[in-house]
Amino acid sequence: MKIIFAQGNPGKEYDGTRHNVGFHMIDKLAQSYGASFSAKSKFHSDIAETSIGGERVLLVKPTTFYNETGQAARLLVDFYKCDPAEDFLVIHDDLALPFGTIRTRASGRDAGNNGIKSLNAHLGLQHARIRVGIYNPLRDRMHDADFVLGHFTKEESEVLPDIFTHVQKYVEQFTNGELTLTKVSL
Repeated sequence: MKIIFAQGNPGKEYDGTRHNVGFHMIDKLAQSYGASFSAKSKFHSDIAETSIGGERVLLVKPTTFYNETGQAARLLVDFYKCDPAEDFLVIHDDLALPFGTIRTRASGRDAGNNGIKSLNAHLGLQHARIRVGIYNPLRDRMHDADFVLGHFTKEESEVLPDIFTHVQKYVEQFTNGELTLTKVSL
């Protein structure tokens, strides 16, 4: 079994924000695979179960806030007896990467991302990531929190389907044990 874990904040007020691009991507994955989310309070998550390439997959949106997602991840990994290094993939926004850039990693430090810091504290550094770039020049004129909690521009929103195409490909590679470590810029 594989766990595909999205970073984001719960609540309608965060829909469409840069910080919730992970939730946006996992919602599209669930839609693509005909899966529906249901609340699983014991895991502090909304979970959709599906199959990708014959592999049982949990699509997870934690209901903790972004900076505390490691708690939900730990509960899932322990309950399902998963190895974070082999069975856990997180999709998250990355302020250091330009918008339209997608980068995959097998492991790593948090690089200032508090959600990844929480995951690393609860799971260790060894878990795969799909980093979705959200940086644009507007970032240079505002505080980090205001930028990441801001909404995508109209032009950025039009590129999100292309980003999703790449994210879905990487998720499928991961579930097959063949994640390509790469960087793509759209």
